[in-house]
Amino acid sequence: MLSAHGHHPLHATEAAATEWLLPAAAFAVLTGGYFVLLLRRNLVLQRSWSPWRGLSWLMGALLIATALSPAVESGQPMAGHLQHSAGAHMLQHLLLGMLGPLFLVLAAPITVLLGAAGPRTRRVLGRALRSAAVHVLGHPVTAAVLHIAPLFLLYLTPLYPAVMSNPALHALLNLHFLLAGCLYTWSLAGADPAPRRPGIIARAGVLILSAGLHAWLATLIYARAHTLPAAQLHSPEDLQAAAQLMYYGGDAVELALAVAMFAGWYRHRQRRVRRADRVRPVSVSKKEKFDVFPSQVHLR
Repeated sequence: MLSAHGHHPLHATEAAATEWLLPAAAFAVLTGGYFVLLLRRNLVLQRSWSPWRGLSWLMGALLIATALSPAVESGQPMAGHLQHSAGAHMLQHLLLGMLGPLFLVLAAPITVLLGAAGPRTRRVLGRALRSAAVHVLGHPVTAAVLHIAPLFLLYLTPLYPAVMSNPALHALLNLHFLLAGCLYTWSLAGADPAPRRPGIIARAGVLILSAGLHAWLATLIYARAHTLPAAQLHSPEDLQAAAQLMYYGGDAVELALAVAMFAGWYRHRQRRVRRADRVRPVSVSKKEKFDVFPSQVHLR
């Protein structure tokens, strides 16, 4: 028996189940890998781990899976078009490139990996983290360029129609959103060791500039909704709704990122002050105490 659309119900059910394979696999791999390493880390170091960090990883994995799910991936197709709605694509960008990475990075996965690794692997990872390549790639300016520049290319050039009509390019774009978002978040507010990470003023400056560029792009999409290459696939109203989601949703995530960045900096500063007090038992003035600035964590 055929459905009203001419599809056999069994085939439709199988197709729907297949569409959920990728998000389910992503969630299973992310959560399974993290918690297996966490269990080994706790056994090796005989120390517990913050449940909040574990919960943060679970939330990040759930957001990534949601972004890849049919509910977001397919969106609401427009009449006469097979492409996703612009709003669904923008929501996917926010989840994969901004909100999901924030929760993943706050779970400190590199610290978990270092704790679970053996001495030899730990030394290799330590050398990699101190390498010039990681220093350049993980610098906030580099990470911000990798995070923001592709969005301008995507929405302001013919790249958007090409990506939306090619599933392989769309998958690569999603992977880039996720990796670039994790790198950008880690460069600014990562809880993991980051040798030679710039100070809080430099990181705050990069965050403010990136947030401004993100908001500017949203206003460009809104103002040029009738003439952008993406207008070949979406109505101007659809693009303007996506631009509003980008503007307000991006601001909300960037505010959360700023809170995480300053909270991490404050905790690290307080630890430096307490260590200085233990090493130097002589009394110090209040001004001297709060002139102690945190240095970066160097792996040994």
